[in-house]
Amino acid sequence: MADPLMLPTHIHAFLDSHGWADAEIAPVAGDASFRRYFRVRAGGRSAILMDAPPPEETAPFVALAGWLGAHGFAAPQVQAEDRAKGLILIDDLGDDRMREAVDADPRRAPALYRAAVDTLIALHRQAPPPGAAYDAAALLDRALLLVDWYCPAVGITPDRAGYEAAWAAVLPLAEPVRPVLALRDYHAENLMILADGQIGLLDFQDAMLGHPAYDLVSLLQDARRDVEPEIAAAMLDHYCAATDMGADFIAAYHVLGAQRNARIIGVFTRLWQRDGKDRYPSLCPRVWRYLEQDLVHPALAPVRAWFDAVIPPSLRGDPMRLRPA
Repeated sequence: MADPLMLPTHIHAFLDSHGWADAEIAPVAGDASFRRYFRVRAGGRSAILMDAPPPEETAPFVALAGWLGAHGFAAPQVQAEDRAKGLILIDDLGDDRMREAVDADPRRAPALYRAAVDTLIALHRQAPPPGAAYDAAALLDRALLLVDWYCPAVGITPDRAGYEAAWAAVLPLAEPVRPVLALRDYHAENLMILADGQIGLLDFQDAMLGHPAYDLVSLLQDARRDVEPEIAAAMLDHYCAATDMGADFIAAYHVLGAQRNARIIGVFTRLWQRDGKDRYPSLCPRVWRYLEQDLVHPALAPVRAWFDAVIPPSLRGDPMRLRPA
């Protein structure tokens, strides 16, 4: 097998043992983790190889792929795996990704976002599988990434105790009455458009049990692309009408939006500073805009007061550009 990618021999051995000897191998877009993805082609067939060596874990992906498929959702099913080496061969959902489809033809955005929201509505009507709770404690822990990484990066010594107290005052509003499966990375770059009109699901291995507003926020406050405000408002209204949600859900939506955006700002800063991935800080200004929109909601008054006191508008943006000289 020709190996222009210089892949480890155990990857070739894995493919050979599962009927993909002499397959063509090409890299495909990955995510922010250390996982790698390849498309393998042979004899008119194609599949996706996930290379997720330890300490990455493949068991959650395998279990959730099976659960989603069994409940009628278009998640790639596992064809073969070597759990010890972190190799999984999964179905190839193609190249028609929602991100590129909407960017190429914005007229498709309303229909595609509605299909993505309808997929969430269907998912949230299912009793979820067992899983860890994305509860107030877990939400606070992840929100701390902003004070641990972003604040020092831009020269701010944060009031950590005040930050924790502010979030503790509002996060109970995001405790779900009935937890659902929250995929936690539900956005246009992880959604595929399939030939039968279904939305294909990717990157769900970090799913937890949480509030139904979480994935809706992930979709409509997308860190990687601007979602038109009219579409975001219409899709929020559509979800609420279909699920009979009211003011409490809207408050939770903005609390979770603020929490998620604070976490992402911290994560993107960490990806730059710790992992050398310097394309992520440039996404932070968009995430700050979403965060500031969420902070307007009255339910977030304690958190808004902390941000107003600690992080001035002039230091809300790309941490690479704002770092002290």
